[in-house]
Amino acid sequence: MLICGFQKLTLLDYPGKVACTVFTGGCNYRCPFCHNASLVLRVREQAAVPEREIFDLLEKRRGLLDGICVSGGEPLLQPGLGDFLGRVRAMGLSVKLDTNGSLPQTLKDLVGAGLIDYVAMDIKSSPERYPALTGIADTDVSPVLESAAFLMKGSLPFEFRTTLVKELHAREDMEAIGRWLSGAPAYFLQSFRDSGDLIGTGFSAFSNERMQEMLQVVSPFIPNAKLRGIE
Repeated sequence: MLICGFQKLTLLDYPGKVACTVFTGGCNYRCPFCHNASLVLRVREQAAVPEREIFDLLEKRRGLLDGICVSGGEPLLQPGLGDFLGRVRAMGLSVKLDTNGSLPQTLKDLVGAGLIDYVAMDIKSSPERYPALTGIADTDVSPVLESAAFLMKGSLPFEFRTTLVKELHAREDMEAIGRWLSGAPAYFLQSFRDSGDLIGTGFSAFSNERMQEMLQVVSPFIPNAKLRGIE
């Protein structure tokens, strides 16, 4: 499995858990507002982190860490992901997966094998807007719809989340998302932040007031919707 980044400790990435985070290289989307462009566009330039290093740390911190978050890039593209997660689970650790939802069968297989405990699925925008938001003109949104439906119908803990960008999201998008994900148990709106490692340019964040307004648009459909990371 290609691991291009490793955060040894996080109290934020995995809700309710003390965890570490690994970042896999490569993604099938080209979202212009992506804050990890180097993991998407310049994978070959990244120094790979040996899996041995990850498991050495997990062993040293046995009893201190509750789990591991696997992010990216898009982790479900990794052919060795199942084996990696199996080793993690064998150590008694919980697994959180971050995904764009574009590979539903792989997601179903890993969940069915008992290798995932929590999923955070990115919702780029309303289904109609996916080609613009993913940077892929012929994006097929049906796999994303399938993944969302799978999570909604299942019993695995999960969340949906959307990073709002002033230039890319409008009120009507939020209403469409609300109708699509109506009744979801957890949905978070996150404010765009310029990491300095973006795929595109010219993007900015909504004000806190506008974020609250966007939340009010989706709340009638998703009562548990919340803002995340807004002071």
